[in-house]
Amino acid sequence: MKINDQIRKQLQKEGYRIVGNHSAVKICRWTKKSLRNEGECYKSKFYGIDTNRCCQISCSLLNCQNKCIHCWRDLEYSYTSEIKNPDSANSIINGCIKAQRKLLEGFKILPETKHKTLSKVNMKKYEEAQEPTQFAISLTGEGTLYPKIGELISELRKRKKTSFLVTNGLFPEKIKELKKKKQLPTQIYVSVNASNEKLYNKFHRSSIKNAWKKLNETLEIFSKLYKKTRTVFRMNLVRNLNMEDKHIKEYAELIKKANPLFLEIKGYMAVGHARERLEYNRMPTYDEMKEFSKKLAKEVDLKILDEHEFSRVFVLGKNKKDLKIKRNEI
Repeated sequence: MKINDQIRKQLQKEGYRIVGNHSAVKICRWTKKSLRNEGECYKSKFYGIDTNRCCQISCSLLNCQNKCIHCWRDLEYSYTSEIKNPDSANSIINGCIKAQRKLLEGFKILPETKHKTLSKVNMKKYEEAQEPTQFAISLTGEGTLYPKIGELISELRKRKKTSFLVTNGLFPEKIKELKKKKQLPTQIYVSVNASNEKLYNKFHRSSIKNAWKKLNETLEIFSKLYKKTRTVFRMNLVRNLNMEDKHIKEYAELIKKANPLFLEIKGYMAVGHARERLEYNRMPTYDEMKEFSKKLAKEVDLKILDEHEFSRVFVLGKNKKDLKIKRNEI
């Protein structure tokens, strides 16, 4: 795998900052909004993380086994295998923090301009943001293809930082390894965007022939992570593709197999390169999302615990008191 100059320039133009040989950081729109006191992201509303102190990273920038039609990345640049000669976990964490601080510099109010009204930045939040407390390993690529992902998670925990890892579920052996070595993140997500194998192949276009089987192996493992970490079954819904009523019972069977702590249902957003594959009219409305969430909640005996209307995302579970991350979970 090599990030050549052409790829580097394109990614930098899109707001990414490359860290080392295969990692990157990018400031989320909600981090920017938080710094301006214009709102908080759904992760803050649901789980209690500080939006202004969240670092959105990838440790496997171009590596993923799938070419999902809803993905915002440029799928022309994809590597399907595990990273060879990986960078150290410490160098990635330190590099991402340094790169994020550089990206945030434009928000700083300089002493000579502090009395002007051009900036709406909350300087207390800006100062806090210099030392992120939450790492979202979900920017792009498949995190489990970074061989030292367990070391990275352990180092974040050692530094008293929370970590959210999103996986496509196609490397169940790595999830088993994380469990065995006690290197699971604060919260682990498995993305399940199809209710059956035929739809899965259409949606994910995986390079792995037995991808559906691998995903189901991961769901089985998820059911055994109870009390080891916080588990989330994550769904991204696209209108006229994977959110019809006929899919609900099939989704329910997969959810019961994984037995997650939470179920997160999010609507597709036409952003980045996803717009080349799916048009704006494929984005479900808030009302459509809510109706689907209610039907699925009933099928799996869960309830809607919270929602973030702007992001069109709902979180389902059994008890709202479990949503916020507690100190002993860091």
